[in-house]
Amino acid sequence: MSAEATNPGNPGAAGRRRGRRRLELSGLRRIGRAALLGPAPRDGLPHALEHVAKVHRGHHPDADLDTLTRAYLLAESSHRGQLRKSGEPYITHPLAVTLILAELGAETTTLTASLLHDTVEDTEVTLDQVRELFGAEVCYLVDGVTKLEKVDYGAAAEPETFRKMLVATGNDVRVMSIKLADRLHNMRTLGVMRPEKQVRIAKVTRDVLIPLAERLGVQALKAELEDLVFAILHPEEYATTRALVMEYASRPDPLTALAQRVRTVLDEAGIDAEVLVRPRHFVSVHRVRLARGALTGADLGRLLVLVAEDADCYAVLGELHTCFTPVISEFKDFIAVPKFNLYQSLHTAVTGPSGEVAETLIRTHQMHRVAEAGVIALGNPYAPPDGVDAPEGERADPTRPGWLSRLLEWQRTTPDPDTFWTSLRDDLAQDREITVFCTDAPPDGSSGGTGGVIGLPAGASCVDAAYERHGEGAHCCIGARVNGRLATLSTVLHDGDSLELLRAPESAAGPSPEWLEHARTPAARLAIARWLAGPQESCARPAAPGEGHGVASPDRRAAGPDHPGADPVAPASVLAVADLPGASVRLARCCTPVPPDAVTGFAVRGGTVTVHRALCPVVARMAATGRQPVGVRWRGAGQGGHGCRVTLLAEAFSRPQLLADLTEAIASQGAAVVSAAVEPPHEQRVRHTYTLHLPNAAGLPSLMRAMRQVPGVFDVLRAGRARQPAALRP
Repeated sequence: MSAEATNPGNPGAAGRRRGRRRLELSGLRRIGRAALLGPAPRDGLPHALEHVAKVHRGHHPDADLDTLTRAYLLAESSHRGQLRKSGEPYITHPLAVTLILAELGAETTTLTASLLHDTVEDTEVTLDQVRELFGAEVCYLVDGVTKLEKVDYGAAAEPETFRKMLVATGNDVRVMSIKLADRLHNMRTLGVMRPEKQVRIAKVTRDVLIPLAERLGVQALKAELEDLVFAILHPEEYATTRALVMEYASRPDPLTALAQRVRTVLDEAGIDAEVLVRPRHFVSVHRVRLARGALTGADLGRLLVLVAEDADCYAVLGELHTCFTPVISEFKDFIAVPKFNLYQSLHTAVTGPSGEVAETLIRTHQMHRVAEAGVIALGNPYAPPDGVDAPEGERADPTRPGWLSRLLEWQRTTPDPDTFWTSLRDDLAQDREITVFCTDAPPDGSSGGTGGVIGLPAGASCVDAAYERHGEGAHCCIGARVNGRLATLSTVLHDGDSLELLRAPESAAGPSPEWLEHARTPAARLAIARWLAGPQESCARPAAPGEGHGVASPDRRAAGPDHPGADPVAPASVLAVADLPGASVRLARCCTPVPPDAVTGFAVRGGTVTVHRALCPVVARMAATGRQPVGVRWRGAGQGGHGCRVTLLAEAFSRPQLLADLTEAIASQGAAVVSAAVEPPHEQRVRHTYTLHLPNAAGLPSLMRAMRQVPGVFDVLRAGRARQPAALRP
């Protein structure tokens, strides 16, 4: 896959290789020499495959090497004559990718596909041949990592290739495992490329591949990819960090002595544990240096304690906190609450006898394998347990995480490659996930969280949770309760929050442009943007024959069938007329104009004119983008004798029964509440937002006066309207 070789004369690339823990380079050199000699078998195994087979058998003693041999012979013969830019035989690239995966413990099917991953893309081998020779599973993996042709897709080839891989990963996570190993070897051998191409590839690796490695839990690949990208994109900082590591390497390591003390403590407690000093990779050292300023020798690594059982992890923690001084703020329990990428471990920090603080990781050997290799360590996700037959036609992948399901959900509704590529990078840039417990009624047939639990990126708001929980049904959300307290939809959620989403009837509400400011997930942003951009069925009817203008009627759909003015049979009275022949007209939901407001209009998709109040912020934004306004006017010379919908903001001093008194004042004026939201009190002040249906627009001034007369209310404003002097208020 566009694999490139290392330029032996590039000192920068050579320097980056030194000081970093790598997979066994001598094995790669043997592979290169064996590939030059051809596929001559010895004891039935090609020379070039010997080291891969040895590593694979170390993880899977009973592995069938015959399939790997056949895959290698096909790959070698199909790539024969092709060279990498360094002059090495091309077959050295799929062999190196396969060795990376073998070191991480991948099973035979993944290794077979990795040997063949470039054959369909770069040779005459077809997918049908792969399927016939190796089965449908290997064929699917090879197809998943095969690039789309630029001749067919042009500039969209790269984003569409990643879209294809992500969709394939949704069905089989091993597709992305092969892609990550492929990119790692290409990054290792990037030195022969032009500098500008190195930078371009490094940026895509940083923005897309490294976050995917983190989400799939493949920390071994992620750490090395981070260092390789760091060296290319930030060479000065890389050189400084490397020099710092080399400087401390010549000094006594305080962690080594502390590790020995930990071993002694655990031995005396009768706990069988392996205690290791785990060096940080360069990017990790750089981050610690930025966070703490001056570094000590203990900051360049961490202690790793490996035990047999989960209970032993907590026993080790108890001994460490008893015999050493713990740093309580550093304790985290990722065993009881695993990370979204399968990671499990206890994190703590203890102080040594000389005052050095040592970060310590405690985990079982199985947890360690998963922490290093992520989904790769889980083997074939579709293999049924022993003695259990998998249901025919079903492939329920237990390793498919929530973030991947969300990503696949929104990408289906994003056909534009540029929008998809931008949204993908934004989504993957959110490097932490939180868990929220939903207590509202579960959605019917939506993609919301199972059992009331949903995962969201850190910093997500109630808006994001609504669209994650209810999909398009979130359009009618009007508020939320977070941990039992009323909250606005803009409220940022935290890990472990309890959330109840409050929704109006589906016909009674819709998202406002302000929701986009609080939406962090692409799924929420795209759904809101589609709703705002598309023609809603709110109160619009086509122009009558001979009228020559678009017309708009009151929003009877928003009022609901039980509210005044909601006549599903009688035609609605016309409210607004646009100077655009044949256009339908709707009243904007962001500012809810009513007669006799000064209004203007803008043509939107579907031949519709949206009517906004002249003071609406959306008008200024549209004008700034060059959108031409369309003349609109109220029908009947603005007499205000028609039903309408309006949004009012009531600002008041917080007190008990305020909500009940305000709704009573609203009802006394004959208005119906469509939706309501209450912001949390701040400095004894509170803001209520009401969307109301009035049977007659002329009653708006008296309604606002009635609301202002409620004790504690000091102002009532139209939404989106600047504060007026008291003498000018209705």
